[in-house]
Amino acid sequence: MNRRDLLKSSVAGALSFWGAPRIFGQQARRLTDKMVVLDAGGANVVAFSAGEGLVLVDSGASKSGEQLQAALKDQAGTSQVRTLFNTHYHTDQTGNNEIFAAAGAMIIAHERTRQWMSTDYWIPAEDRYEKARPKAARPTEVFETTGSLKAGAEQIDYGYLELAHTSGDIYVYFTTSNVLAVGDVASPLRDPALDYFTGAWIGGRVDAMDVLLKLANDQTKIVPAYGPVMTRAEFKTERDMMEEVRARLFTKVREADGPKDMLQEGVLNGLARTWKDPYKFLYDAAKGLWAHHDKLDPNVV
Repeated sequence: MNRRDLLKSSVAGALSFWGAPRIFGQQARRLTDKMVVLDAGGANVVAFSAGEGLVLVDSGASKSGEQLQAALKDQAGTSQVRTLFNTHYHTDQTGNNEIFAAAGAMIIAHERTRQWMSTDYWIPAEDRYEKARPKAARPTEVFETTGSLKAGAEQIDYGYLELAHTSGDIYVYFTTSNVLAVGDVASPLRDPALDYFTGAWIGGRVDAMDVLLKLANDQTKIVPAYGPVMTRAEFKTERDMMEEVRARLFTKVREADGPKDMLQEGVLNGLARTWKDPYKFLYDAAKGLWAHHDKLDPNVV
């Protein structure tokens, strides 16, 4: 099936995602009768059944491909993945791209995601280079700002979230089903991560979360890259916490504090959550703030 066929395919006869099997020791989470969240190596994969094919958001961590394919077969029989969205370039969200591309899936992502997947790059935290992904793993269709498509009766809108977690984050909004996949721009389970070396920073993250809040309503199911499905109220609570952190860090950077100073001074104390690795978060946040120093205040040191 080509893209034109996919966009015109009828939802009539679409396979319902009834009966959630166990995979990776967890229960598949059903969002609607045609949509589930599957655990792919710890990462969330959204799977939507649209007539003659499936739409996925992210492909899961490397080495989880066989288990993910088994889960999809159990849920949707012989239906093939026709469209795959990558919310960003990290291998825990794109690890099985090659499998679905080989079966004919179109991979949609932001242009920056394609760029990061197409070149060797340095990982500062691990003091090593990551090699470019094989051509078969890279997006086949990219965009800059927003896009949309129809999958059966489902309207799917997608858009860029600038410098929120990486330089190429996107959301995928199944508007008919009112399900919003946001990748690592939400972090209910893991420490919020800011890949400063791509340009991501805490101000960009808060701005992106505001974009998502405008898209969502009280009935929207928000799916992060890791962890439980969130309500809009839960997502707003995380956003408000991140805004408080942003305000505190702006003050500390203006005082020329580094991440060790911030940690010792308890800049993350008294918040609604704790960090597993607060120093790493503060280090990455400080790097990003200095890179965007022109956005802080005219009298920043």
